[in-house]
Amino acid sequence: MSQFDDNPFGPPTVDNPFADPSVTQVTQQSSSVQRGLEEFNPFADQPNLHTTNRRQEELERKAAELQRREEELRNAPYNVRRNNWPPLPENCCGLEPCFYQDINIEIPVDFQTVVRQLYYVWIFHTLLLFANVIGTLAALLHRGAFSMFGLSIIYTLLLTPFSFLCWYRPGYKAFRSDSSFNFMVFFFLFFFQFIITTIQAMGFKDGGSCGIIIALSSFDGTVGGIITGIISMMIAIGFVTAAFLDIIMLSKVHRIYRSSGASMAKAQAEFTSEFLKNEHVRGAATSAATAAMQSQFQPQRSPPSRY
Repeated sequence: MSQFDDNPFGPPTVDNPFADPSVTQVTQQSSSVQRGLEEFNPFADQPNLHTTNRRQEELERKAAELQRREEELRNAPYNVRRNNWPPLPENCCGLEPCFYQDINIEIPVDFQTVVRQLYYVWIFHTLLLFANVIGTLAALLHRGAFSMFGLSIIYTLLLTPFSFLCWYRPGYKAFRSDSSFNFMVFFFLFFFQFIITTIQAMGFKDGGSCGIIIALSSFDGTVGGIITGIISMMIAIGFVTAAFLDIIMLSKVHRIYRSSGASMAKAQAEFTSEFLKNEHVRGAATSAATAAMQSQFQPQRSPPSRY
């Protein structure tokens, strides 16, 4: 009986084709999408105006930076790497960096640690020189050491740039290009740096440095003497530490130099090659040779006869 209608005398029951579950699910999804479109308000979720302005300013700044770099590369096609040392700000009283230095790019990976240590040693020497000026100023205020204070300023003004140019840059270039000549220059001048640091650590009277002797003589029982002695002793310890660092770096670089196959003959060959490549040297040699040839072919004038 289940296969027949409940009421055989009523209207027949017709199956609803939309009552199928799959069709019902599709219609429900369509209605939900329709409701979502009807409820969407394009003006209700606008981005913040301040955030938009900030992003616009950042994009404009990046575009200006890219344009500046393109102009620099266009104006200097043969010098792609700009000088970046000393790290001076732009438009700094007309001063500009003098050297290009990037250990991560120019130095081989095996030697980057040594070159960084050498750079830190130079920074330590520079800071010691400025600290020495403060120590000699304390000695000037305590006992009127005018000559000591003046010499400390002269040492700072001279040794800071000369130490960078005379032994750090040769060491940097030696590891950069495996140059035996630069290694020789570094060893020769860095040894003198060690001697100067040792003398500064001793601290002779009126020598311009707050060494051990000056520090011990400053403790005279007064408050000013105690303060001056403590400052001088700290600077003296710094000079002693710098001397030990010089010895360590000198031995470390020498060990690398000996293992690299460099020699004095190679250094002499590099010096001769660089010397002959110098434009000023070649110009002077050409001028001297031209003058010698002209003097040889120029007819000699006989002295006038007296009769």
